[in-house]
Amino acid sequence: MARRGGRRTVERSRFREYEQVADHFFDAARDAMELEYWTAAGVLIVHSAIAYSDAVCIQQAGVRSGADDHDLAVVLLEEAVVADDQTSKAIQQLRRLVDEKTRVSYLGELYSRAQTKALWDRLERFRRWAKQVLRR
Repeated sequence: MARRGGRRTVERSRFREYEQVADHFFDAARDAMELEYWTAAGVLIVHSAIAYSDAVCIQQAGVRSGADDHDLAVVLLEEAVVADDQTSKAIQQLRRLVDEKTRVSYLGELYSRAQTKALWDRLERFRRWAKQVLRR
């Protein structure tokens, strides 16, 4: 993989590997919610969304974010896909999820059931969009 700034070049054929990682995070987040591990579920939800974004970016543009700054994942997604109403909504969902990453991972805040459910709902919307894009 060649690195360019915070971008990493990835063969487009590998998008399914990243989708599988996203699916694993998704399943693990659901399991954590069932166990009422709200903060763990929140972190897994955010990582799932980022991995779905990586899969789409790889499929569409052959790049993914390679930076610790997860905001770059949002920027790359905006660049990789054709803008339309559904895409704009999906990017907004991702942006809101990435914004939560700092809160839960670095500020030591704990998620409540309600907060985690809200994150889950955003992830489900984003995931539905990503799966549609990945199946085109």
